[in-house]
Amino acid sequence: MEMKEPPAKIDGAKVIEWAWSGEQPFGYVRYSNGEVAAEIFGLALCKYEGQNTFYRFSCDKNWETQQDSDYVSLEDAKGSLPQQYLNVLPLWQNYD
Repeated sequence: MEMKEPPAKIDGAKVIEWAWSGEQPFGYVRYSNGEVAAEIFGLALCKYEGQNTFYRFSCDKNWETQQDSDYVSLEDAKGSLPQQYLNVLPLWQNYD
């Protein structure tokens, strides 16, 4: 699967940095019974206009948000990837 850039905004928040996993997903979102709910291929660090909080959106292969978390800085968002998303190490790209 070739690298797929995200849209300029995800869930209304401006994309600042992003990473694409490629052929293998970063990881999975699972239901409570352990079944796979979604494969995570895209990670996007975003910010809503007028807010100081940063968000990391975990997205499927179509850049649809499957999970999100909020952080005080971009460094925190990058440095606190859950173990479930470390199948592929992210190579962060600046969104131009």
